[in-house]
Amino acid sequence: MSILTVKNLTKQFGGLVANSNIDMEVQKGSITAVIGPNGAGKTTFFNMVTGVYQPTSGEILLNNESIVGLKPHQVTKKGIARTFQNIRLFGAITVLENVMVGMHNHLRGGLFSTVLSLPRVRKEEKEARREAYRLLEYVGLESFYNEEASSLPYGAQRKLEIARALATKPKVLLLDEPAAGMNPKETSELTKLIYNMREELDLTIVLIEHDMKLVMEISEHIVVLDHGEKIAEGTPDDIRNNEKVIEAYLGKGAATTA
Repeated sequence: MSILTVKNLTKQFGGLVANSNIDMEVQKGSITAVIGPNGAGKTTFFNMVTGVYQPTSGEILLNNESIVGLKPHQVTKKGIARTFQNIRLFGAITVLENVMVGMHNHLRGGLFSTVLSLPRVRKEEKEARREAYRLLEYVGLESFYNEEASSLPYGAQRKLEIARALATKPKVLLLDEPAAGMNPKETSELTKLIYNMREELDLTIVLIEHDMKLVMEISEHIVVLDHGEKIAEGTPDDIRNNEKVIEAYLGKGAATTA
């Protein structure tokens, strides 16, 4: 059953075509990777799915409902969350507060109620803190809960971004190069976390990643972009042996070792 469907998705910036007629179906509960060389249009694709960019043409359906035209916070409320290639945390506030930021779409207390510090708002905030701490435990960062986010090691900052995304209660989680800058131990922990999120949280996961060992190990379906176009898709074995992909991205050596 498809949870996310993309049809003929195209994005132009003036005369530059960043994505051209991309078709893609993401099955519910799957782990799908989007790969390709730098400049292939992968992040532009994520930006359209999350409402950062509006497509020039094409369709994006979440559970058969169009999300084209929605703003990012509206897409998030529909059930799509993401992390970013370049980490975007609020460095001057605590790790716990960063996760709480991800909950704002689901909190009922408005500005007026917050200013008056009404009892129901205080109760909601207490529950939000408890849930944020639980998510930090889930990603293994509970011991840092009161530290400033900027003080965390790089790999921990990546995990914090994931925890904040989980706080939005997503159905589909988009991870933009989650293993970038991680050492082998951190990458191994990330792999386990991605599996756990899929199995335990009933999540569908789509990731952009250059670490081919991680991609081939974790993905059930892979879509390959090059110069803004989809040039291949299939299982890891399909992609590993696809001549177009080897020529455009993997290379002979990478294909044999991935």
